[in-house]
Formats: sequence, structure tokens, C-alpha cells
Amino acid sequence: MKSIEDWLTEYGESHQNSANKRIHWLCVPLILFSILGFFIYIPFPIDKTWWLNWGGLSILLAFIFYWRLSKSLAGGFVVVALSMLILNWWIYTMLSSSKINALTISLFIFVIAWLGQFYGHKLEGKKPSFFKDIQFLLIGPIWLLVFIYRKFNIEY
Repeated sequence: MKSIEDWLTEYGESHQNSANKRIHWLCVPLILFSILGFFIYIPFPIDKTWWLNWGGLSILLAFIFYWRLSKSLAGGFVVVALSMLILNWWIYTMLSSSKINALTISLFIFVIAWLGQFYGHKLEGKKPSFFKDIQFLLIGPIWLLVFIYRKFNIEY
């Protein structure tokens, strides 16, 4: 199994361009947010709550993946992802009787954010890392979190 440093180094190879990095700071969180919004809409075997839905389950699975790499980053991810899930749940409940629902908003954010990502990689001149290994889709969020940890001298 690759170490956290192996993942971050390899991911960082296709994220050197400053414009691409700025785009990732905006688009990676938006993609995560929109995916959690999608997951709320998938029927769940029992009554859904803000945390008991496919979004909550996906956070748990990602947490397990991150825990094996870095307990500190896994904890940071959970804080960020649960905050996003709570906001998505709020949007879901507030717009449940509206013509525009949370699913439409998630879809719009998802498409725009991915267009941004691909534009950033066009500027970079390198393909997105997940073309090489799908697991890199999980590395983007913690790659950003590492920059925050380093800024505040938090070990990971």
C-alpha cells in the first residue's frame, strides 16, 4: 500500500501550475459537496437523516481509506465532509417542495466544477491523476487539507 507521502507526491506531479492549483482549491471542494448532495437523493433502506444516508456512508468509507494513510487527515476530512453533508441536508429539506430541488443544484455544481478541473489540467498540460488510478479521486480533498495542516503546523 502506498504511503500518504507517495500519494501526495504523485498527485502533486500533475498539479504544479499555480492557476490549476487555484482552480483545484475551488473545484475539488465543490465536487465533493455536489457528490454528497447526489447521495442524499438515492433511496436508503431505512428513513434518512442528515447523517444516515448514502452520503454519510460514503464519508465513513472514505474515512477508513484515509485512516490507513493518516489518522490526522482522516479526522480533518470528517469535519469538512460532515459540514458539507449537513449543508446539503439543509438544502435538501429546505427545497423539498420547491420547483428547483437540491439535486438540480448538485448537478449544476458538479458539471461546472468538473469543467473547471479539466480547464485547470489543460493549463497544466497534464492529464488528471485519476486517469492513471481512480483512487486519486480520493486524494484531491486531502491534498488540499495537507496545505492547511502545513500552514498551521499540524502533523499528518
